[in-house]
Amino acid sequence: MTNWGDCLTTMRTGAPLVQNITNYVSMNIMANTMLAAGASPAMVHANEEAADFAAIAQALTVNIGTLSEPWVQSMVEAATVMNDNAKPWVLDPVATGATTFRSSTAAQLLALKPTIIKGNASEIMALSGATAAGKGVDAVHGVDAAEAHATALAQANTAVVVVTGPVDFITDGQTSYRVSNGDALMPRITALGCSLGGIISAFAATQPPLQAAVAAVTYFGLAGELAAEASTGPGSFQPAFLDALYNITPEIMSECAQVELI
Repeated sequence: MTNWGDCLTTMRTGAPLVQNITNYVSMNIMANTMLAAGASPAMVHANEEAADFAAIAQALTVNIGTLSEPWVQSMVEAATVMNDNAKPWVLDPVATGATTFRSSTAAQLLALKPTIIKGNASEIMALSGATAAGKGVDAVHGVDAAEAHATALAQANTAVVVVTGPVDFITDGQTSYRVSNGDALMPRITALGCSLGGIISAFAATQPPLQAAVAAVTYFGLAGELAAEASTGPGSFQPAFLDALYNITPEIMSECAQVELI
């Protein structure tokens, strides 16, 4: 049985350099969550340097929240470098299914075989080919509705798939987990879900993909629980969340992990 606290130790010891090509809304909070966790984030997206930076980064996060053609080119080139060097990268197909451009970009990136795919239920269903779209960036489907789609998506792409929600579902197509850590205030903070993509990348830089994804989701959710105890609403929750990420020890994580092997 995996000791999830050991996974946190491994990530912090490695302090991995993670390149994040992410949306404008999430850059600040994503960088701060990763720094609090113990990783080294780099928000490098310019086409003139994205591929070059990918060559030195240990992992990559690709988030399609705010798209433009130059950014898509950067995403494709950086992901290609990761693949060529057998380094992990995470795809966050934000609001795929909402527009033709967004869906075609997500499909183009999926064809590059991301190591880990993270999305809400509606995003995962849309990416898998189901006729499903969320309410913009928000899910309108429950996690349980996406589990079979996530499993098929993982199998078809030799990837780990993370479906986020009140109880997260994580699978590599063969082995699956549910993670119950988290708090209802987490979706009330803009781009906090995007930040999870960077945390997953940091864990994936230092350990196998399925283990990394489960550990990252558990750690992130636990930080939400601890932050909720120390806050009175979304405004005080955000700084408390950063503090929780920083203060969680491997021992606390091992004791409080709510992980179920299915």
